[in-house]
Parts: sequence; C-alpha cells; structure tokens
Amino acid sequence: MFVLTKLTAEDEPTRSLSGLILKNNVKAHFTAFPPTVAVFVKRECLSSIGDPSPLIRATIGILITTIASRGELQNWPDLLPQLCALLDSEDYNTCEGAFGALQKICEDSAEVLDSDVLDRPLNVMIPKFLQFFKHASPKIRSHAVACVNQFIISRTQALMLHIDSFIENLFALASDEEPDVRKNVCRALVMLLEVRMDRLLPHMHAIVQYMLQRTRDADENVALEACEFWLTLAEQPVCKELLAGHLAQLVPVLVNGMKYSEIDIILLKGDVEEDESVPDTEQDIRPRFHRSRTVSQAHAADGQNSTDEDDDIDEDALSDWNIRKCSAAALDVLANVFREDLLPHLLPLLKELLFHQDWVYKESGILVLGAIAEGCMQGMSPYLPELIPHLITCLSDKKALVRSITCWSLSRYAHWVVGQPAETQLQPLMSQLLARILDSNKRVQEAACSAFATLEEEACTELVPYLGFILDTLVFAFNKYQHKNLLILYDAIGTLADSVGHHLNKPEFIQMLMPPLIQKWNLLKDEDKDLFPLLECLSSVATALQSGFLPYCEPVYQRCVNLVQKTLNQATLHQSQPEESEAPDKDFMIVALDLLSGLAEGLGPHVEGLVAHSPVLSLMYQCMQDKMPEVRQSSFALLGDLTKACFQHVKPCISDFMPVLGVNLNPELISVCNNAIWAIGEISIQMGTEMQVYVPMVLNHLVDIINRANTPKTLLENTAITIGRLGFVCPQEVAPILQQFIRPWCTSLRNIRDNEEKDSAFRGICAMIGVNPAGVVQDFIFFCDAVASWVNPKDDLREMFYKILHGFKSQVGVENWRRFSEQFPPPLKERLSVYYGM
Repeated sequence: MFVLTKLTAEDEPTRSLSGLILKNNVKAHFTAFPPTVAVFVKRECLSSIGDPSPLIRATIGILITTIASRGELQNWPDLLPQLCALLDSEDYNTCEGAFGALQKICEDSAEVLDSDVLDRPLNVMIPKFLQFFKHASPKIRSHAVACVNQFIISRTQALMLHIDSFIENLFALASDEEPDVRKNVCRALVMLLEVRMDRLLPHMHAIVQYMLQRTRDADENVALEACEFWLTLAEQPVCKELLAGHLAQLVPVLVNGMKYSEIDIILLKGDVEEDESVPDTEQDIRPRFHRSRTVSQAHAADGQNSTDEDDDIDEDALSDWNIRKCSAAALDVLANVFREDLLPHLLPLLKELLFHQDWVYKESGILVLGAIAEGCMQGMSPYLPELIPHLITCLSDKKALVRSITCWSLSRYAHWVVGQPAETQLQPLMSQLLARILDSNKRVQEAACSAFATLEEEACTELVPYLGFILDTLVFAFNKYQHKNLLILYDAIGTLADSVGHHLNKPEFIQMLMPPLIQKWNLLKDEDKDLFPLLECLSSVATALQSGFLPYCEPVYQRCVNLVQKTLNQATLHQSQPEESEAPDKDFMIVALDLLSGLAEGLGPHVEGLVAHSPVLSLMYQCMQDKMPEVRQSSFALLGDLTKACFQHVKPCISDFMPVLGVNLNPELISVCNNAIWAIGEISIQMGTEMQVYVPMVLNHLVDIINRANTPKTLLENTAITIGRLGFVCPQEVAPILQQFIRPWCTSLRNIRDNEEKDSAFRGICAMIGVNPAGVVQDFIFFCDAVASWVNPKDDLREMFYKILHGFKSQVGVENWRRFSEQFPPPLKERLSVYYGM
C-alpha cells in the first residue's frame, strides 16, 4: 500500500505492480486480514483515488472493486457515498479516479447495487451519473455513460424511472468528439433495443441514420459497437418494417465492412501461401469440447435439418470479434429477415466484387455470397448454375485466403449442389474440395476439411460411388497434416462414416482407413485430449463398419472401459481427498461411453462377449448417477444400445436401472431426459409384460412431457415412441389414460420416417385403442392423420389400422362419418381412400 500510494519517486509500473500484488492478496485472503489492516487499506484507497497518474488511479480503482466484490460493499457503508461525493471535486484527477472506481464497481457488483441489501443506492447514483453526461472532460463523460449502461439489460428500476432523460442525454452525446463516448452511446442504444424498444421507436428513423454513420466510424471500436445494432435489430419483430426503407444505404455499409483490413491480413499472415510443413504451436489449437451422444429420429423430409454449428464465419486466428465478422453475421441474419427483398440491393455489388481484380475485394464478395446463402437461397437459385462453377474455379486462386473463404462459401450451398445432377455440380465440387484438402496452406486445408464434412452431411449415400477416391485423399492427408488439422480430419472421416453408413463396410475400404486410425490410437496416451476427436471418429466408423470393425474392437473396447474406470476412480479419490488429488476431466469418460455406444450399435450381438467379460454394466450404473448431466446423457445412450445388442446381460440389473431412469425424466435437461426416455423404450420392447411393475414409475412423467409447451421436436418424438412401446407391452396399464396424450402423440409421430421404432409405437397405440376405444374418439382426426403418414406399413400393422378406421366408421354411421370426413384436408382424404378404402 505504501509503495502504491506514497512512494511517488518510484516509477509508475512498479507502484502499479505493488497494487496488483495487494489486489491478489485481497482476492485470496481479505476475510483473514486483521480489522485494523482492512480499515487502513480502505482508507488509503479513498485518500489516494485522485493520484496524478492515470495508471495509479486505475490500479486503486481495481483494488477498491476487488474489496467491494468480496462481499465488502455491505461492510464498507461509506464507500459509495464518499465516491459519489468525490465526483463533485474541483480537482479533475479526484473526479476521474472516483468515476473510474465507480465504473468498475458497477461492472462487478451490479446485482448487489440493485438490491435491498444496500438500501438501493442506485436511486441516488443514477441521477448523479446522468448529470455528468454533459461534463467538459470526455473521459468523465465516457465513465458516466459506461456506469449507467451496466443497468440497462437488468431493467433496473432506478434507471427505468429516468429512461427518457437517459435517452435524451444519449442523443445529446451522439456526435461527441471522443471515440470512447461514441462507443458507449452505441452500446447503450443496442441494449435499449432489447429492453426499451417502445422508447426508441418514435426516434427510430434518426437512430438508424445515426447507426449507419457510426458503422462507418473511423474508430474501429465505435464501428464495431454500432454494427452490433443491426444484429440485435434483426432479432426484433419490427425489424422488417423499420429497415425496409434503409436497405439501399445499409447493405453497402455491411458489404464494405466485410473486407479484410490491412491489419487483418498481417495478423492472418495473408502473404504466406505455403506453410504446411510448419508445426502448429499450442496456441494454434483451440480446446475441443465433446458433444455427448443424443439419440434422435430420422425424419420423412430429412436433409432439411443441416446443422448450423459449422456455419460460423470462421477465422480462428482472428478469433476475437471484429467488424468483418460482425458485418457478415448481420448480413446473414438480415438475409433471413428480408429473404429475396435483399437481392436488388446486393446483386449489383456482388457482381462487381466477385469478378474484381483485387483479391481483397474478390474475397469479400465470396464471403458475402456465403453469408446470404441461408436467407436468400430461393432468390439466388437462378444464378447458382453460373455462380457455383465460378466459385469452384476460385478454389484454385493463387491467394490462400481466397481459396479458404471459397471452401466455406461453397459449403453453404451444399444443399443446392446435391439437388442438381451429380456430373454437373457435385462431381466438380467434390474433386476440387478434395484437391484443397491436400492444399499446401494449413488454413485452406482446414476450411476444405470442414466444407467437405458439410458436403458429406448433405450428400450422404450420393458419395458412395466415389468412396475409394475420397478415402485415398483423406488417408493421404493423415501423413501430411500438422496437429491442428489432424483433429479436423478426424471429424471429416467420422462424418463420412455417418453419411455413407454400411457402404463403408468393404474389405478394401477397411484396409485403407483402419490402419492409420489405429496407428494414431496406439500413439496417444490416455490423458491426451486428442483422444476426444479420435474416439468420436472411431465411434462413427464402428457404427458404420458393423461387423467389419470386429478385428479392431477388443483393444478399443478395453481402452474405453479403462478410461471410464480411471475417471471414476479419480473422481472418488478427489471427493475423499480434495486437497491432495485433482478433479478428473470427465470429458474422457463421456467420449469413452459414446464410443462404447458406437461399438454396441455397430457390432450388435457381436459385442456380447466383450460385455460378458468386463465390468461395463457396474461402471455404467455409476455413470448414470453422476452429478454431471453430460455423463448421465451418454450413459443412458449406452444403456439403450446395450439393451438392443445384448439384453441378456442388462436384464439382471433392470431393477437398479429403472429407478435411476425414472428420476432423470426432467425436461429442463433436454438431452439427459431424451436419452433416458429412449432407453426406457428400448428396455420395454425387451422386457415385454415384465415391464408392468415399472410403468407407474415413468408413465405420468412421460405424459407430462408430451403435453408440455415448447418441448423440442426430438424429445417429443422419443417420448411418443416410448409411450407407444410401453402401451405395446403393457396395454392394460397405459390405455386408461389414452385420452390424456393421444393428440400430441399423433402430431409428434406424423413426420418421422417409417422404421422399427415407429412400427412398435403404432402397434402400441392400436393395442391401447383396443383396450380403451373411447380414449381416441375426441381426437380421431389426429389418429387418421398419423396413420396416413405411413408410406409402407407392414401388412399386419396396415390390417390393424384398417380395423380401427372401419370400426369407427361403422360405429358412428355413414352420415356422421361423411360429415366428419368433410373436415379432412384433401391429401388426407385421398390417402385414407386409396390405402384403407375409407
């Protein structure tokens, strides 16, 4: 404290460092400070807040907020009144130091400030801050706006009372010469869009014009804050109405923001074309997080649900948010709002950019084309037969940054490409992307691998004729890639296996693919996080290869069991001796459980011998009770897969497993709940009538979930299938409450493909209608619709449908049936007539 506040002859960095050392001590041990020391530190902070040095003032501010956020705001009652009083000091340094400290306190302790604990100091502070919006010093004005901004999103009452005065003051600062002030004004307006749109609406025209100007601000930080405005506005229902008249101005501003700046190009080493032999540093490799296995249904109109997670505009060396990314994201969401209406403003710009001689402009045009893909797909379709071949030629551009963005842009149009004749679009795109996977530039390799994974998801079995060619390339890349891209390559191989499935199970493909994967597997240690992507990849490969994976399964299975065992042991040790032993990284266990699931799914009954000679069931039982939801999620998926593959080993443990499944039917944890429900359905089919004792444990929960508003589609479908399966094996137990779930049951299952799960669920509903026909009467139209969703039911199931439909018709009489069926939509009428003679 002495060095920080009194030793003014010492250089400032040394004084500041002593303050930061004290701050770390406060953070760790303040409650243990003797009271006299604590009082001394607090007093010295306040008396030195006006130090002539900005660095020392900032350090003291950090020290004050650290004390305050250790729960000491309550024990330092004069802090806020004193700081507020110091704002009125004639001395600039004192005023600025006090404001700097207040800003940090508002950032760190906003919730406490807005609570009764401190007698609501904001009622005094916010009007006080508003007075300083017009202060002569730009730094003070900036502090004042930043302080108030902390309370917008939480709709703090003290601010809402002065909201009009706040907005008026913001408008007065709109053209402030200080960039920091303009930045804070933009930030305030963006947050107000979310919480007080009603107050901004009357001024919206002027605000939009202002934000257009600020998005082009010479100061990049201001421009970035302003650019956020378009992203936030696009999520508001009134966006279309408010922006329709401004698109001609806004679109060029956003497109212009999508060019690389000179600094970007330097940071991205834009002039380096070949770097494939340069090893990656640790910083190059982002931490990977494993997504636990979630069981879902295949839909009748599959292919529409491409995942968005790989669609991010991704330059990870520039992983911090910048104008380029923000402009591209804004254009993306606006394309989804305005659809084709955006194109008249965009196409002339695109035409110029895509064929520009300067690579920086051309690259930005390719980014624009990718950004609008989702929203403007329909309007762009007429131009794509010419544009896609142009982009495919850009894959050979001499600039690596052009090649890499082209990979991403093309991946955004993969759905369209797959819908065209293969020889005109898919083949040329595939062969060029595969060439880019072997590019000599690491950034291009990465972009090409990610784009190819997206193409795989869209093309699925369309890729089967080219599998040899594809595997040749991917296996060659194994020996070419540095560390980071190797992890992305695993993903591309896993996605390929998911997409082509059992078509991969050919001796020549297995011989190409498995040796390099197993070689990597043997090289990696149990604690190496590179195991995550490799295990995920192997899980997909095992599922696809089915019996083709048998020669490799034993060591893989054994290692997974060991990983689970090791993690559980480490967790037990950590619980009993938290000081001596570290908590384990449970991701290892999750990935191992998921690979065991993949093995059970792929090998089916062949996994029986492995399960019989390992402790996998007792380990899984422990995982099912883990505190971490992702561990439970993966263990329930494994339980379902083992139930299907080798129920003879699962059955003795059912009385232990079912109560655990029952307590995990909490729809707040969607994926855990989903997998538990799926596992219950699989167990029901295997248990048959012996399931009776467990029906009361789960049925009411399932009925609550299927009737719950806003339940995700996958969860609804799995719930409906499991209710159907319970009804199939125990109709007497489930049928009495048929009326409580029949309508959502029918609407949930009408869109899924014909498959075994749907088959058993519908057999269940037919059995329940047999026991309790009155339960379906009120919602019979929904049952008719669900029956009509079948393309090709098995003969005996079709017969069941026929009996129920004709039974109902004869029950109500011809005239009543005619009136009833008049409300059917024409396609439903036609299907029932053609298939069931209704």
